[in-house]
Amino acid sequence: MSLPTILENIIARKFTEVAERSARVSLGELEGLARAADAPRGFARALQARVALREPAVIAEIKKASPSKGVLREDFVPAEIARSYEQGGATCLSVLTDVDFFQGADEYLQQARAACRLPVLRKDFMVDPYQIVEARALGADCILLIVAALDDGRMAELAATAKAFGLDVLVEVHDGAELERALALLDTPLIGINNRNLHTFEVSLDTTLDLLPQIPPERLVITESGILHRADVELMEISEVHAFLVGEAFMRAEEPGLELQRLFFPELSRRVIVGSDPD
Repeated sequence: MSLPTILENIIARKFTEVAERSARVSLGELEGLARAADAPRGFARALQARVALREPAVIAEIKKASPSKGVLREDFVPAEIARSYEQGGATCLSVLTDVDFFQGADEYLQQARAACRLPVLRKDFMVDPYQIVEARALGADCILLIVAALDDGRMAELAATAKAFGLDVLVEVHDGAELERALALLDTPLIGINNRNLHTFEVSLDTTLDLLPQIPPERLVITESGILHRADVELMEISEVHAFLVGEAFMRAEEPGLELQRLFFPELSRRVIVGSDPD
């Protein structure tokens, strides 16, 4: 498998990280914690319900930094951001937990989920069933599988582990070959199309638009990366894409939830602004 260097480095680190973590907390102990965690909130169900109403289903991301952009938000308080997103109309949350490349933390997911009622995706690089069980123990409602980082056997194993622990799965693709592999997975209705090229880091919304005709109607398409302006949202909605994963545009805003509202619910945003004017 040909992987871009950054992803290759991340995946190599993940195998080491799993070994380190499993030495501290055994899989058996982790399974006990996962079984005792609060029930999953229904990540896929929440998205499907919003899309059925033809309303924007926004997975709002809580992300402090990225390898390509550095620190996105200095004033980073996950609980406050989660509450802001919920008030702004988000359907779900995505929380980065990768430490080494995104300055994330497991605690960020726990803090964000405790501060709101939204289902939460653990955004990390999954390579081992241990991480899936760990996600449920942390309280996650959904996990991410990146097709570019996994062979078919490992991907199926991780999806099966997620199902066994009641977790939804977001399967992320970047091109047609990856999409074909993702569609071979059963019981995974969420297909994320990442508009960022993993080799060049360039972003093009055409990635989503070009892959759409290949996706059966029973799968829910989530467009990821590059949604920065109202025109980007409208382009997707015209193309019958109503689910979005957005992080950077919100993280750079003073009030992430208000930026979400401005981008996806402009009529509501204008009413709030007008209503707040004492004159």
